[in-house]
Amino acid sequence: MSQSPYIKIFIPGPVDVRSEILAAQTRPMIGHRSPEYAELQGRIIPRLRPIFGTAGRVFVVTASGSGLQEAAVRNCVRERCLSLVNGAFSQRWYEMVLANGKQGDALEVPPGQAIHPEQVDEKLRSGRYDAVTVVYNETSTGVFNPVPEIAAVVRNHPDVLLLVDAVSCAGGVEIKADEWGLDVCLTSSQKALALPPGLALCSVSDRAMERAKSIPHRGWYFDFLQYEKYAAKNHTPATPAISLMYALDAQLDSIAAEGWQNRFARHKQLMNLVHEWVREAGFDFFAEEGYRSPTVTCVTNTRGIDVAALNAFLRQRYMLISNGYGNLKDKTFRIAHMGDTTVEEIKALLDAINAFLKGQ
Repeated sequence: MSQSPYIKIFIPGPVDVRSEILAAQTRPMIGHRSPEYAELQGRIIPRLRPIFGTAGRVFVVTASGSGLQEAAVRNCVRERCLSLVNGAFSQRWYEMVLANGKQGDALEVPPGQAIHPEQVDEKLRSGRYDAVTVVYNETSTGVFNPVPEIAAVVRNHPDVLLLVDAVSCAGGVEIKADEWGLDVCLTSSQKALALPPGLALCSVSDRAMERAKSIPHRGWYFDFLQYEKYAAKNHTPATPAISLMYALDAQLDSIAAEGWQNRFARHKQLMNLVHEWVREAGFDFFAEEGYRSPTVTCVTNTRGIDVAALNAFLRQRYMLISNGYGNLKDKTFRIAHMGDTTVEEIKALLDAINAFLKGQ
């Protein structure tokens, strides 16, 4: 069977994975309770802490980021949760709260708008909530919520835990979980970390662990207490995705060579290039000014182009972007600028889109 041509994807995940990282997955299998695996996990965990800006515990779970959304609910919501909703993935987290038998309310603003700290504070002053969920980087709309400011408000309510989904920005923007007071901060492998899908990672505060101890029916697979117990021996409760751990190990070496601050700066540079193009090409931003994502730009289709035709044009040039999500399809399109994407690759993509626009 002939192999399909390689298509460079500029979609909000999965993102491209470099060949040497893919190749790391082909290493021989080892037992998940072996000394070799313990050594592997033991050298991975300390190097994950800069992703979250924590000196504390980090768990790696074989799951998607959605799995850790559910884990945060089961371990940290005692009775009633306030979910901050401004897009599809924050809406999903709210639905998970209810699906897991917890009480919950949504603080909802229109897609494209950010959640502002004073809105959160007003809700929390009711004293009804013991946890808040927020999506830092709402992939469906390109909105980058002001998590540090929201966290400062939540800290004024000592019994409320802050649960943060940083799936599509962790590894591309600096996060300071310890300094800001994030109780759970979660991400997954296939976004700004530029790995294959299948791993979810999170930092978990001491406050969150204490809360988990008091909550019955946490489940088994995502029980933080189980992960804490096994982490003491550099193991996981259930069989991990060992091949993906090899890839993570290799990618962390690569990121260390680039340097975390350089990686964050490159993501900002890519964002600036795309933002400049949006303005010059006569489009607009879907996300409100001041709250635009550093890793994915959601473009309002003000020129009324045929997004499917654009992608067909790009595919002939071995590139691909993403249409709008859900009911934003064709009304918007999304350009991801995350992971190991280079300045040259983004410039080539934008040149190709310009060539399509000239033919309109």
